[in-house]
Amino acid sequence: MATRMAAAPARVPASPIDTENLPQLMSRLGDDVMALVDTKISLLKVEVKEEANTFIRGGVLIAMGGVIATIGFALANVAVALGVATLFATTNLSPAAQYALGFAITGAIYLVLGGIIVLAMKARLARQSVVPPRTVEELRKDTQWLKKEL
Repeated sequence: MATRMAAAPARVPASPIDTENLPQLMSRLGDDVMALVDTKISLLKVEVKEEANTFIRGGVLIAMGGVIATIGFALANVAVALGVATLFATTNLSPAAQYALGFAITGAIYLVLGGIIVLAMKARLARQSVVPPRTVEELRKDTQWLKKEL
């Protein structure tokens, strides 16, 4: 009787891989891919929000530059017009022509200054990347990983 027990093979529990069939593996792969996609979408949302905030701040600064240039344009026009009018007091120009010349010179100066502010902010925003770099990098890594796995 002792030889009969020794001859029977011991039962080894099956590994988890042995017990899973193809549909279960595909289901698990689908769940993992969906979790990965959800993570990537969350990352994309965060990056897009950061980029939008950067553009909003830049737009606000451009608007502020425009308002400052407009106020300065109006106030300085009056002051410079009076100053230029006194410079042309010895000429044959009428007082109205003297004031008009003062307004024209002042207007040109402040248009140039306001334009410089707007162009500087536009250039700064143009350097800002629209493509979210971290998301793109993560997607590249995931693509390489999926190629290796499949």
